[in-house]
Amino acid sequence: MEVDTTVPNGNSTNNSSTNGGANSTPATAAAAAAAAVAVATAAASPAPASSLAQLSESLKLEHQFLRVPFEHYKKTIRSDHRLFEKEVSAVISGVSEVADSADSMPSDEAANHLTSLVSRLQGLKRKLEEGNRTENLQAQRCRARLDHLESADADDMSEWNNTRLKRILVDYMLRMSYYESAIKLSETGNLQDFVDIEVFHEAKRVIEALHNKEVAPALAWCSENKSRLKKSKSKFEFQLRLQEFIELVRGENNLRAITYARKYLAPWGATHMKELQRVVATLAFKSNTECAIYKVLFEANQWDYLVEQFKQEFCRLYGMTLEPLLNIYLQAGLSALKTPFCYEEDCPKDDPLSQESFRRLASPLPFSKQHHSKLVCYITKELMDTENPPMVLPNGYVYSSKALEEMADKNNGKITCPRTGLVCNYSDLAKAFIS
Repeated sequence: MEVDTTVPNGNSTNNSSTNGGANSTPATAAAAAAAAVAVATAAASPAPASSLAQLSESLKLEHQFLRVPFEHYKKTIRSDHRLFEKEVSAVISGVSEVADSADSMPSDEAANHLTSLVSRLQGLKRKLEEGNRTENLQAQRCRARLDHLESADADDMSEWNNTRLKRILVDYMLRMSYYESAIKLSETGNLQDFVDIEVFHEAKRVIEALHNKEVAPALAWCSENKSRLKKSKSKFEFQLRLQEFIELVRGENNLRAITYARKYLAPWGATHMKELQRVVATLAFKSNTECAIYKVLFEANQWDYLVEQFKQEFCRLYGMTLEPLLNIYLQAGLSALKTPFCYEEDCPKDDPLSQESFRRLASPLPFSKQHHSKLVCYITKELMDTENPPMVLPNGYVYSSKALEEMADKNNGKITCPRTGLVCNYSDLAKAFIS
């Protein structure tokens, strides 16, 4: 529906009636977030024909919920397998050594050597038992999540959706490094099996080390996941090595830097020669150089870049979304609310997009497609249609007939424009026709 274009200054909006309930206070902002998440569930897919179909569509969004604990489980199995192969190989090698030198080795020395191998096997047994307990706990966590998904009832989703909202909030807190808050929320909501606190604690150690300008924990993480990072063609380890080289140059340890480059950077030359040449050229400059192409390599924000790159590699490794789930759900909801009117000065405060934080989140999203324009009364916030037609004041502003009739009844037939203060009689109003 459209309003006759001859009506000037009308309070016409393009779907401005969509209210997310977000004011500038933290409490109402949280309510708006919850409302937008609820809208996201419907906006993420076409409207289902039944509640069962809606549940089926909703469960398609739970890929990360199952993938992360499964990847963690597989990683533990691989780690235990590598430990087993390493220790058994060392024991077999030791036994062979004793057997080969049985004629020349004193019996006491051979007995001591074999005793040490037995102790090593006993240590391996303890580690494998501990690993087995960890694997069982992780398998139980996978089972608990499957049971949770199966428990979803299409006829009563309120409790299940409430649990999902808490899971999404914990995920956001963990990604933003609010670990203590995430732990408290998971404990109060009994969500320990449904959130990935242990996985994010692994990332926490690396992130804190990078913030302290230490690369050793990050390099150890790369070594643990070398095969998978290589498969995904990751260059994160290379970037860590470059930064370590830059720090040696910054400290004017040029000889150590050259030795380091030969040992750790040269193997990357076949695939990253251009970047390697650029970094090695810093040997000819100091950290206070004004040459822009090299000055940027010495800037402190290079460590922030490494933190962000690690987060991306970490998420890919565990099958997580690169963006927090909360942002994804909110953007899905905001995509249904975003209109050009949301960015005007007179956007109502009950519109989530009246807040700057929601506007930034919605900035990459397209405007919502509206097949019909909607007129919303400035006074009552109700839709104006044939049952509640718009009325035009002499100054050109448009309000609903319901609001103006109520105003006239209270003021002896007088109408006062709430935006300009103009006073007129009810008989001076003109009806605006909707086509």
